[in-house]
Amino acid sequence: MWPLYAAGFTTAFGAHGIAANLGADSADAVTSLLVLGGLLALYDGAEVLLKPLFGTIADRIGARPVLLGGLVAFAVASALYALADSPGWLWAARLGQGAAASAFSPAASALVGRLNPAAKRGRAFGSYGFYKSVGYTLGPLLGGVLVWAGGLRLLFTVLAVLGAAVAVWALIAVPVVPPLPRARQTVLDLARRLADPVFLVPTAALAGATAALSVGVGFLPVSGAVAGLGTVATGAAVSVLAACAAVVQPRAGRALDAGRLTVRGGLTAGLLLAAAGLGCAMLPGLAGVLPGAALIGVGTGLITPLGFAALAASTPAERLGQTMGAAELGRELGDAGGPLLVAGVAAAASLTYGYGVLAVLLACGPVVAVALRRRRG
Repeated sequence: MWPLYAAGFTTAFGAHGIAANLGADSADAVTSLLVLGGLLALYDGAEVLLKPLFGTIADRIGARPVLLGGLVAFAVASALYALADSPGWLWAARLGQGAAASAFSPAASALVGRLNPAAKRGRAFGSYGFYKSVGYTLGPLLGGVLVWAGGLRLLFTVLAVLGAAVAVWALIAVPVVPPLPRARQTVLDLARRLADPVFLVPTAALAGATAALSVGVGFLPVSGAVAGLGTVATGAAVSVLAACAAVVQPRAGRALDAGRLTVRGGLTAGLLLAAAGLGCAMLPGLAGVLPGAALIGVGTGLITPLGFAALAASTPAERLGQTMGAAELGRELGDAGGPLLVAGVAAAASLTYGYGVLAVLLACGPVVAVALRRRRG
């Protein structure tokens, strides 16, 4: 399992480590905010388009080859800019990293599901989410240190070495998991399966959690600055958010495996906690920012392992890669949609109203889930 945790760390560290430092040390390549936005969108855009595809390929040929190929491709893409150091190669490297992460991220999730029995999946997905959260937390910090020490090329060099090392580790340690026989599936069959509440409810919860997380990371520092807080205080608040999410995930997974927590109860509590965190963020000053960050972190930490464990339990093993790829797509849409929604409402009214709108949407999630279950019944 450890190489799979390392793969989760790699994609998170690569995404946030570069994104947080692109504008600080690449003046020759980032000539405007529009260019910066394009470079940031390349990574996520590739993931949105390619994750379902690579998840399906993992079911067809096996998740291990897709995992190894994605890690090697990530290392090669990172080495492109480390060696070339030109604006054009920066675009190519960023696109290549996103495409590679689209391959090894759902493959790693599928292997977590395949290599663990149902009674241990909660703990496994909790640990996987923990190390991914560590990557998100340390990416901007360690990335900034590397950029300060040797520029953006050093950061890309470290990512190339990291991707290659994890690929070798996975080659040695991850067992061969052959693809399972699959019944023929039509487009209508796929649509019917993805429209089933068994898939929709956990995926929607994962998307909502990711939306709250992205809004917290992106907009809580803005609220703190408006209230006169310094960068140290707002940075500490964001660190509290990430730390709460990282600490809660393994515990939530263990509670699920032990029967102390149900998927339905955990997802409901997670959505309500995240909504309460956004409600706290509507309050001015540190009294709103700090509790808001903590509650959003705890809510997302509850939802992430439970959502993936529920998807793994309800999906035929031969379709696990496809399901994980589709679920990751839902998370990416939440990652982009949450900040866009809050920013749109903030532009029309204020940031406080933006938090409120997203909080209401998250709080309505359990109500919609109950309606879907009744309709299915």
